[in-house]
Amino acid sequence: MLAAKRRSTAMQDYVRRILTSSVYEAAEQTPLDEMKLLSARLDAQILLKREDLQPVFSFKIRGAHNRIAHLTQQERERGVICASAGNHAQGVALSATRLGIRAVIVMPTTTPAIKVGAVRRLGGEVVLFGDGFDAARGHAAELAEQNGYIVVHPFDDPDVIAGQGTIGMELLRQHPGDIGAIYVPIGGGGLASGIAAFVKFLRPEIRVIGVEPEEAASMKAAIAAGYPVELDQVGLFADGVAVRKVGDETFRICRELLDDIVTVSADEICAAIKDIFDDTRAIAEPAGALALAGLRRQVENGDAPRGALIAINSGANVNFDRLRYVAERAEIGERAEALLSVEIPEQPGSYRAFMRLLGQRSISEFNYRISQGKTAKIFVGVKLTRGDTEKLEILAQLENHGLKVTDLTDNEVAKLHVRHMVGGRVSDLRDEVVYRFEFPERPGALLKFLDGLTDEWNISLFHYRNHGADYGRVLVGIQVPPSTRADFIAHIDAIGFPYWEETENPAYRQFLDHEPA
Repeated sequence: MLAAKRRSTAMQDYVRRILTSSVYEAAEQTPLDEMKLLSARLDAQILLKREDLQPVFSFKIRGAHNRIAHLTQQERERGVICASAGNHAQGVALSATRLGIRAVIVMPTTTPAIKVGAVRRLGGEVVLFGDGFDAARGHAAELAEQNGYIVVHPFDDPDVIAGQGTIGMELLRQHPGDIGAIYVPIGGGGLASGIAAFVKFLRPEIRVIGVEPEEAASMKAAIAAGYPVELDQVGLFADGVAVRKVGDETFRICRELLDDIVTVSADEICAAIKDIFDDTRAIAEPAGALALAGLRRQVENGDAPRGALIAINSGANVNFDRLRYVAERAEIGERAEALLSVEIPEQPGSYRAFMRLLGQRSISEFNYRISQGKTAKIFVGVKLTRGDTEKLEILAQLENHGLKVTDLTDNEVAKLHVRHMVGGRVSDLRDEVVYRFEFPERPGALLKFLDGLTDEWNISLFHYRNHGADYGRVLVGIQVPPSTRADFIAHIDAIGFPYWEETENPAYRQFLDHEPA
C-alpha cells in the first residue's frame, strides 16, 4: 500500500512537471498523422507522431529546453555542457542560444561533418574529442569540473524526462478516443519514461510499449537483471538509441510503467523507414522508425491490442549515404524479398529452365559467374507478395525439380557482403564477350531476354539487380566463338533491347576477365 502511494505521488510529480514545462518556448506541437497506406495493409488504425518536424528534426529539443529553462540565473551564467554525437547536441545548442546561454558540446572526432556543422550553426561551441561517445562523455565531465559548466544529461534527469513527456500530453489531446497502445523508441529511456508517466496516470488502460534494436536492447537487459546493466557493445545502425546503459531514474520508471518491450532487427527498421516514406514522403532516421517497426512486429504476430496504435517518429537526422543501406534491406525487412542460393546444371539452357520455374514473379537480383564444374551456383533475389508463405512455396517448387536451394534471406553475411562478391576470374575461359543491356522493368522481361539468346551460346557471367527504376540493367558474359559473332549480333538485335559491348571495359578486364591457363 505504501509503495503504491509513493508510486502515485511520483507520477503526480511528473504530471505536474509536464503540465508546467517550458518546452514550447523552443519546441512545437507536432502533428499526429494517420498512416493510411500502412493502416489498410495491416488492417489496423495506425497513427504517427511526427517529432521529425521539430526545429532540430528530433524530439530531443523538448527535454533539453525544459532542463535549461529551469536553470537559475547563477547557473545560466556558468554555461551548459553536454556530450552527444547527434540529436541531443542540437537540442542543447538551440535551446541555450535562444536563452542567451553559452553551450559547449563535446562530440567524438568520428562524428559526421554534417552533424558537427549543424551544432555550430545552432550556436554550440563544438569540442571534438575521442573516438567514441564514452571518451567524449568523460571529457565533458572533466570540462564541467574545470569550468563549472552545468551538465545537461540526455535522458536521466527529471526535467529532461518531463520535457519529453509533453509528447504524451499532446497525444491524449490529439486523439481523445480509443487508443490501444503507444509504441516508443528506447535509448536511454527518457522519452519512454516521460510518455509513460503522463499516459499511465491519466489513461492507465492504454498500453505503453518500448521498442529497442536487437543489437542495443539496454532497457530490456536492465529489466531482466533488475538493475541497469552496461552492455558489452551496441550496434550503431540506429545510432540515436545506441545506449550501452540506461539511467537509474529512467530504469525505475520504465520498469514500473511499461507494459512490454519489443526488440526488432535492422532489416525491420529499414522496412519501417520505407513505410514512413510511402505514407508521408518523409525520411526517418533509423531510431525515428524504431517504434513503427515494433508496432508492425506486434500487429503481424497478432500481439497488438485493439484500438488505435500510435508510433513515435522520434527524428529525421539521417546521413544521406545511409539511405543506400536502407533501400537494400527494406524489402527483406518487410518480407517482400527472398534471397536464395540455387545450384543448377552448368549447361546452356539452364537459366531459362530456372526462370520458367519462377513463372511471372519479379526477380530483384541475379548473380552468376561460370565455374569449371558441372554445377552452377547462382545468387538470386525474388520479390514476394505473400511474405514467408510464398517463399516456402518457391523453395518447395525448386527442390521438387531437383535443384539444391539454400535460403539466405536472413543470412547477414550474404545480405551485406556476398551478394556483391559473386564472380571473379576463371581459368582458361575462351571466347567470352561482355555486354550491358537495358530493358523495361516488368515481370517476364528477364525471361524474354534469356529466350532471345538461345542455347547456341553459353552464358558465362550474369549480374542483375533491380534498383526500383523503370529500366533493368544486366551485365552478361557470353561465350561466342569468332565464327558465330555476326549471328550473335543479329540475335541480340532481334531481342530489341538497347545494349553496349563492354568486353574492353577496364573494370571487367581487371576483375572479371579470364586468367590464362
